[in-house]
Amino acid sequence: MKKLVVILAVMALAMPVFALAEEKAAEENKEFVVYSDKNSRNNHYIPSGWLGDYSDIRMNDQSADNPKSGTTCIQFVYSAKKSQGLGWAGVYWQSPANNWGNRKGGFDLNGMNKLTFWARGAKGGEVLQKVMVGMNNKDKTYPDSASVEMGPIELTDAWKEYTVNLAGRDLSYINGGFGWATNSDLNPEGATFYFDDVKFSYDPGLKPEGKKQEAMPFYIYSDRSSAKNHFIPSGWMGDYGDLKYDGASKEDPYLGDTCIKIVYSGRAAQGAQWAGMQWQNPANNWGSVDAGFDLSKASKLTFWARGAKGGERIEEFKIGGIMGEFSDADSAVVGPVILDKEWKQYTVDLKGKDMSYIIGGFCWSANVDNNPEGATFYLDEIKYE
Repeated sequence: MKKLVVILAVMALAMPVFALAEEKAAEENKEFVVYSDKNSRNNHYIPSGWLGDYSDIRMNDQSADNPKSGTTCIQFVYSAKKSQGLGWAGVYWQSPANNWGNRKGGFDLNGMNKLTFWARGAKGGEVLQKVMVGMNNKDKTYPDSASVEMGPIELTDAWKEYTVNLAGRDLSYINGGFGWATNSDLNPEGATFYFDDVKFSYDPGLKPEGKKQEAMPFYIYSDRSSAKNHFIPSGWMGDYGDLKYDGASKEDPYLGDTCIKIVYSGRAAQGAQWAGMQWQNPANNWGSVDAGFDLSKASKLTFWARGAKGGERIEEFKIGGIMGEFSDADSAVVGPVILDKEWKQYTVDLKGKDMSYIIGGFCWSANVDNNPEGATFYLDEIKYE
């Protein structure tokens, strides 16, 4: 009997230890759901932050069209009609709705180190420019403690799981729980795609990601809708009203199915007497968003160009040079360039340049003095090598 009492006493003392270990394991393996099913009590955040050409987006958060699990999934239809004239669109899940950091409402997600989600396209080949966790809103009263992006992602017509690595990130205040963005260059005919089972969780084997050097070649433009494309031609400058951009022109591309066609009217709509276009990451980033690529492996940038008539003069083709809180590490220029009617390859020499942080991937500018009747020209196969 005495022996039994001793055994029971030892077990009683051990139970809190076992319980503590069990609680810790549960803590480490917990999940924080963004979306699991329509009206699920486990859901957090609201897909209220519509961005860019928001009128190009239709959302159905109770689609019964082949959900990954449960009875519903989220369907997005992106028309790429450029309703607000921007050429891109996206959606952020926020807490509370429409909170860009002006109100307190984010969640403390420390203890998590990844976000996973399942996605598919209606046809396959749809491209998401990026997905995001956290908003880059440092100028707001209640800014997110971290902002992480991943992409581009080319979807298949079958469900596939994707992971955003959050290891080592400060997740103590996350208001923008999940987001996506895409553009009309990547999806010129629009795109229909689906999300399901979006959630934060913990993976004990996941290590923090360092800033990686991008592999070469690193494309700015390969072909319309190519998942290899990077940077967005969003930085229209000078007489921006004089510009028309077509990223899916089939007028004699140098390679592949399409090329870029740019029409510069030279009418001086804004009175500047010049115009230009900057490819940025993300769209409209003039140095306010920490989103540069490490292109240290690049020794040159090459591109093919031609004029519609020949004789069109481009004052400069440029990489880098954006100045702001997060500035480009360096810049390089070639020009002026007199275009031929036939395709010709041009090179921007990057030897000796600091390419460790580049937001402005490619740029051109032209003026009225040297193009009094405007200029129409074409670009293709723009890439770092």
